[in-house]
Amino acid sequence: MNAQSKRTAIITGASRGLGWALAQTLADAGWNLIVDARGTQALEEVRVALASRTQVAAIPGDVTDPAHCRALAEAADESGGVDALVNNAGALGPSPQPRLIDYPLEVLEQVYRTNAFAPLRLVQALRHQLGRGARIINITSDAAVQGYEGWGGYGSSKAALEQLSHVLAAEHPEWKVYWVDPGDMRTAMHQAAFPGEDISDRPLPEESVRGLIALLEGDLSSGRYQTRGLTNS
Repeated sequence: MNAQSKRTAIITGASRGLGWALAQTLADAGWNLIVDARGTQALEEVRVALASRTQVAAIPGDVTDPAHCRALAEAADESGGVDALVNNAGALGPSPQPRLIDYPLEVLEQVYRTNAFAPLRLVQALRHQLGRGARIINITSDAAVQGYEGWGGYGSSKAALEQLSHVLAAEHPEWKVYWVDPGDMRTAMHQAAFPGEDISDRPLPEESVRGLIALLEGDLSSGRYQTRGLTNS
């Protein structure tokens, strides 16, 4: 962690869902925040909502854009470094999910760019701002390890992210690298994955935040975790 009295976290995809829930919790816990999302208006609403609680820099853009990653790194440099990077932004792909035999490869390439390449690109961009003991959380899914019919595109992109995370942890023991399955959540992405279905029985994203806080605040070893199997104890 850096020597500043307040810690700083970067959260991608922070305008809704899990990213927004985590941003609120960290703001209330005294963290400074650097947040991004593709939607400029939605991200500005996040900035306004959090500005009274903590210092927040809101940088709209797409994590697949190298210039946007550089802008996030510049904001991190201005803050004196970052203590945590949460790669939460992700792409589902087509809805409903197609079988792999029918999956348009140009679309699958974009899913990989968002879900696997972009998190690594951002870590590369932040290599000098992530100090010893910094936490890197890459949000994954059970679809990365289970062969669910119709989930080959999204799931394989998350499997790639998990292996990238695993090797990154081996190569950089000075960081805590976590690849984290938050479980099913009542989010817009989950609804898109199940068009026309009632997902009101799924937990709200806030129920997964507690596990993320356990990773950010604790001293658990690098590895794969499920948020609902973690506590703050």
